[in-house]
Amino acid sequence: MPYRRLPNTDTARIRALKTALDKGKELPPNKMAYSAKTIVRLQKFLPIFEHNIQLQKQSLASQNKKSKDYNEVAKKARIYLTHFIRVMNMAIFRGDLPSETRAYYGLATNESTVPSLNTENELISWGRRIIEGEEFRIRKGGSPITNPTIAVVKVRFENFIEACDYHKTLAKKTQDFTERTGDLRREADSIILDIWNEVETAYGSLPEDVKKKECEDYGLVYFYRKSELDRTGAAAAESTIWS
Repeated sequence: MPYRRLPNTDTARIRALKTALDKGKELPPNKMAYSAKTIVRLQKFLPIFEHNIQLQKQSLASQNKKSKDYNEVAKKARIYLTHFIRVMNMAIFRGDLPSETRAYYGLATNESTVPSLNTENELISWGRRIIEGEEFRIRKGGSPITNPTIAVVKVRFENFIEACDYHKTLAKKTQDFTERTGDLRREADSIILDIWNEVETAYGSLPEDVKKKECEDYGLVYFYRKSELDRTGAAAAESTIWS
């Protein structure tokens, strides 16, 4: 005997719910294979489920699209900060600035390496140190580092911070829709299970082949086990031989 299998994708869930709803709308309440209470629950739930899935897809698409812009802005900020530190180190190497200058930026005075700016947190942390350090050094009477100036670096960094905040907002929005969809999936599965149980019970006294056909009209999906497929194939082959 074939066994039923509940949907495991949102598309399949929606198809199962719509099939059951369409079938329920075709028949008067006393002819339906599931209860009026269930169809009311189904009518209320289905539009909410579809709408949330659509919102989740739109939010994810927007996040993916904006991620490209965010990555480009982050790349620019990283380049300008790196160039600023290298120019500062070159000035120290030429003797234009003392090695103690590095201390203004939180860098070791005896090292000329550029700190890691690979992660978002590193870029934010070092960006603030470099900008605040240079502005403080200038206020103390130091000559501004140029090409790039700290003003140009700051513009690039602030663009990155703005893009970063927006990126996090989109990610949070997508996460909220994803969590909501997860809750709705569980409810969808519960509704489908209740409908399928009611339908199978309603047609429980019919012969198996008739019962299967009636249930499938309500969206139930049946699968044959491999052993059953083998027997079905053998029976079909035998029928062909004798015919």
